[in-house]
Amino acid sequence: MALLETIDFPDDLKRLPRADLLPLCDEIRDFLIEQVTATGGHLSSNLGVVELTVALHYVFDIGPERDRLVFDVSHQAYVHKMLTGRRHRFSSLRQTDGLCGFTSQYESEFDLVHVSHAGTSVSTAMGYRLGRMHADRDAGRVVALVGDAGIGAGMAFEALNHAGDRPQDDLLVVLNDNQMSIAASVGALVRSFDKVRASDRWVELKKDIHRALETIPVVGAPLSKWLPRVKEAVQHYMNPGGIFEELGFRYFGPVDGHDVQRLVTKLRDLRDTRGPVLLHVLTQKGHGYEPAQLDPSAYHGVAAQKAAPQHVEPVLVCRPRGQPSPERRDCCRHFGPLLAELAQKDDRIVAITAAMPDGTGLATFEKRHPDRYYDVGICEQHAVAFAGGLALGGARPVAAIYSTFLQRAYDQVVHDVALQSAPVVLCLDRAGIVGGDGMTANGAFDIAYLRPVPGAILMAPADLPELEAMLRFALRTDGLTALRWPKAPYRLAALPQNAAPVRLGRSVILREGEDVALLAYGAMVEPCLEAADLLATQGLSATVVNARFAKPVDGEAFAALACSHELLITVEDHALLGGFGAAVLEALADRGAPLSRVSRIGLPDRFVEHGSRTDLLERYGLSGPRIAARLIGELERVRG
Repeated sequence: MALLETIDFPDDLKRLPRADLLPLCDEIRDFLIEQVTATGGHLSSNLGVVELTVALHYVFDIGPERDRLVFDVSHQAYVHKMLTGRRHRFSSLRQTDGLCGFTSQYESEFDLVHVSHAGTSVSTAMGYRLGRMHADRDAGRVVALVGDAGIGAGMAFEALNHAGDRPQDDLLVVLNDNQMSIAASVGALVRSFDKVRASDRWVELKKDIHRALETIPVVGAPLSKWLPRVKEAVQHYMNPGGIFEELGFRYFGPVDGHDVQRLVTKLRDLRDTRGPVLLHVLTQKGHGYEPAQLDPSAYHGVAAQKAAPQHVEPVLVCRPRGQPSPERRDCCRHFGPLLAELAQKDDRIVAITAAMPDGTGLATFEKRHPDRYYDVGICEQHAVAFAGGLALGGARPVAAIYSTFLQRAYDQVVHDVALQSAPVVLCLDRAGIVGGDGMTANGAFDIAYLRPVPGAILMAPADLPELEAMLRFALRTDGLTALRWPKAPYRLAALPQNAAPVRLGRSVILREGEDVALLAYGAMVEPCLEAADLLATQGLSATVVNARFAKPVDGEAFAALACSHELLITVEDHALLGGFGAAVLEALADRGAPLSRVSRIGLPDRFVEHGSRTDLLERYGLSGPRIAARLIGELERVRG
């Protein structure tokens, strides 16, 4: 990798002759495959933008106080990181305290924002440039790089609509068209782009049509009259940029996104083009690596091969020696087949995803019930409002959305579901600490933002049998119901004493004790059981409660526990502000229970960084040993 080793920052790249860019791209691709398969991370998306990222850095003066490159989602920013001083840290990619898997201004001044949500780049890029102008600072050139899936998001269209109405403002949007989000892209806009890919000769054909129409001699008045209309009709049918031109953008392309020399030429042509401009680039997700080309979805995110696995849940329940560890499965792997089975018996059940059929487990549902499965693309707002309409029409919609992505549809949750008393079930995957994806992906706020919604019911299962029971319960419930679970293996068999029927707002006591009471929500039940076992070795007796509900909480039962135990502690894989513990405090205060005996364990008032789930649970006091240690310290405080 002789060329790559000479490049630490963009200025080093610019010193290379253009002839060296192609071999450099080959070296970068080899480096990506070697590093990402070792650490885990997003592979196929980054392989698809090698040439494009190199060309952008070669042409533009990207850096602080200079030109800016804003990535949509930014899971495809690994090459950008390599070219901006972070290549030597790739062995720590997505590891605890290591290199972030997304762009982050906390990591490098070459990154404008920390981002991993789709559809945001055009708004951010436009706002940044205008902000610089208002502050009388050099705005430079600002480039937004967005995929064909992300540009279909409602927010992206809102930004394009705004930017296209300001012809005096310079903005370059690069559309990375690879026909993929994580799975295949969906929607009418994508079908429009497909017209381009239908012929490898599109670019040359477009030139031929324009040339022919402009050189045919005028033969009589009729032809002279109709020729412009013929040209307009041909361009409208063949040109996928028509929609962008109608929005006020000058459209260029499409261009082969793996021809680095042609990309450099085209970007240099556009660098000084004024006003809103969109360059359409055709790429292949996983390009240059056959396994990823054949199955780009599977290689969108790869697990580590050499590093320790990132999401292996520790064995939390203390067991007699020789007893095997309980069999486990990720919730999404269990949820999808379960929902498909329930839908087999109830024709009203429909499933909705926002471009995450595999991540949410709904790919199984799609195969078994394709007529009742809806992938709306990266449009969470539409997904939730659509679910509300389905419910009002008589269906029983289940919308499976990552906790962090549901934040984008909060108004729709309130206005289009809860206010309408629409029976919608929200299944929130990736709740709590997610792991390698970090700050923007940790689902730390869903309890807090859903709890104030009138009529909402919030639940979290402690094991997979309870997930099934809660899903059945939710599908029988009127109004808004939300279930949350983490990206972590759950027990296939029921926890001790956890087989009681699900009853609205009722908790389950899993273990009886006298000294302290642990109120655990969802995934925190098992570490609390481990903590109780550890406390027993210290001569302390602990009650462990599976709370089941964050709204409504089991206030009467919790008040009784607060009065009968020296200490009551709530434990949640969620922000403390507004979370489950806050709900318990409110319920106890309403009932006059002794609040001085109550303490809470959860996530602090900060964005939690990336790292393995196991490491971060330990760091924030949510592992069994840390919970036990906190209880001992709190007991010393209470006893004086």
